[in-house]
Amino acid sequence: MLQPTNMDHVMDYLIKQKCKDDNWGETTTAVTGTSEHSLSQEDIVRITKDLEDSVGLDCRRYFTLTLAVILGLLVFLTPLAFLVLPHLLWFDRLQPCGTACEGLFISVAFKLLILLLAVWALFFRAPRASLPRVYVFRALLAVLVLLFVLSYWLFYGMRILDSQDENYQGIVQYAVSLVDALLFIHYLAIVLLELRQLQPCFSVCVTRSTDGETRHYNLGQLSIQRAALAVLQHYYCDFPVHNPALLSASKSRAAKHLAGLKVYNVDAPAEGPGNNAAAAAAGLAHSQSRAMIAAAARRRDTSHNELYYEEAEHERRVRKRRARLVVAVEEAFTHIKRMQEEEQKKAPGDVMDPREAAQAIFPSMARALQKYLRTTKQQHCHSMESIQQHLAFCITNNMTPKAFLESYLSPGPTLQYGRDHWLARQWTLVSEASVTSGLKDGTVFLLKCVDFSLVVTSKTIPYIQMSEEYIDPKSHKFVLRLQSETSV
Repeated sequence: MLQPTNMDHVMDYLIKQKCKDDNWGETTTAVTGTSEHSLSQEDIVRITKDLEDSVGLDCRRYFTLTLAVILGLLVFLTPLAFLVLPHLLWFDRLQPCGTACEGLFISVAFKLLILLLAVWALFFRAPRASLPRVYVFRALLAVLVLLFVLSYWLFYGMRILDSQDENYQGIVQYAVSLVDALLFIHYLAIVLLELRQLQPCFSVCVTRSTDGETRHYNLGQLSIQRAALAVLQHYYCDFPVHNPALLSASKSRAAKHLAGLKVYNVDAPAEGPGNNAAAAAAGLAHSQSRAMIAAAARRRDTSHNELYYEEAEHERRVRKRRARLVVAVEEAFTHIKRMQEEEQKKAPGDVMDPREAAQAIFPSMARALQKYLRTTKQQHCHSMESIQQHLAFCITNNMTPKAFLESYLSPGPTLQYGRDHWLARQWTLVSEASVTSGLKDGTVFLLKCVDFSLVVTSKTIPYIQMSEEYIDPKSHKFVLRLQSETSV
């Protein structure tokens, strides 16, 4: 007989804690022999692939950052090298630097400082996503800067280092021209990376494949992968959280209709030693399928009544659970006010903090909240710990019961829920066109994740032509004629 090991005790403890967190309104906990923490061979392969993908993305991110740092150091050290090398190589033959030359030193210093701050603000920002392809405009700008600096170095080596030019003021002006050109390249980077996409040119329709939730956004001149990134940034803030439990109602209803059908084959031939058993089984299966299809078609005309009464009953239950929840929460917050009034009379050391107050009043509303969440199929989105944290937050900021209930009465955006619903979610971009090509009228691409996909369709914003119509101000004037015979 095998003795239980310490790992078995640890797994049992983790399972109990998980069950308590998922079923925080229940009074009993059942531990089965199969844990949800067990891994199959397919899960191990999937996890290994995810780890390899993440390592590849990290390596590519650090490689790109390393190249950017090297290029930035080359750009900022090149003007300084132009000024220092003549002093190191032929200092005794240099002409004296006058007042104008010393003023150029100040110009180079401040321009380099401005360029450093501008490059830090535009390029050295924390990356918010990892794109499948390289950003074309940023790569072109990097190549342009590299070619530009190498060209300056080539000219400097051939015309200044070889001849050992003695005109130091001309060398300083050469370094100033390099810094000015770098500032103009930075202005070009702002135009291409930031300003070009501000003017809206396309209207994209984003539809979630499972429940049909749809939003519309206006985007500028973007590539497909940049447009996908903008759509995902809007998705986490605008779309309600994806709830797979609400999608199983239609499937269960169809299964219930088919389960209520029974098929009897009254015309089947009697079994005997001469009958072919395989042919009889095939004929029976074919007749059963045809009979079930015919019965489902006959019941289709009356299925809408069942759907109507089912939805009406569900709405009645939701209203009933909601009313009980609102009353329970209002009573709990009233109890909090009484506790606050009593604590003002106590010593400073006896006052409860918001976390303790939330734990004290939570049991009075826990059952009503659990029934409402189960009725609306939201129990997997809210754990006991998250509800207590939200309750403590509402108590700390002196919020009303309605403000506390708003997170549970209406589904909110994805970012409102726990980090496990959105943190580090892997998205796959599916597009017939190249992801580095720009958006066009009728472009369609998909953003797929594990549970659902987003279908994105782009339409060009139409050209608007306006005309002006002049209205003569005298056309608004009129004359009132009065007759002497009237009483006016």
